[in-house]
Amino acid sequence: MLSESVPMEVTPGHLLGRLGMRDVVETDERLVIEMDNRPDLTNIRGALQGGLVATLIDIAAGRLAARHVGSEQSVTTTDLNVHFVAPIVVGPARAQATIVRAGKRLIVTAVDVTDVGRDRLAARSTLSFAVLDPR
Repeated sequence: MLSESVPMEVTPGHLLGRLGMRDVVETDERLVIEMDNRPDLTNIRGALQGGLVATLIDIAAGRLAARHVGSEQSVTTTDLNVHFVAPIVVGPARAQATIVRAGKRLIVTAVDVTDVGRDRLAARSTLSFAVLDPR
């Protein structure tokens, strides 16, 4: 578990680094990451772009799912279902991913995204990941 938020480790210059995502909590059962609501990431109404919220969800869930496979295996998203229930207008957006079921071939996760500044649920999501063996 992290004691304070730290930037996600990404390849220098990678888009994810420019989005400013950061880790808040990382365990085998839960991963929490945040992203600020900045003017360059918002829609015309000042809310965080929905596609970026979906990206935040996919990254949190995928990183957590990857913790549940063998060292030579990887995961890939097979299904992503997002219910947007409120805009993220204050921020930061906080995605909390948990494992629903980790099988040998399929891992199912759940992710809730909150607008921390308003203490309000913004999105609820479920994702499935296929477990891939090495080529």
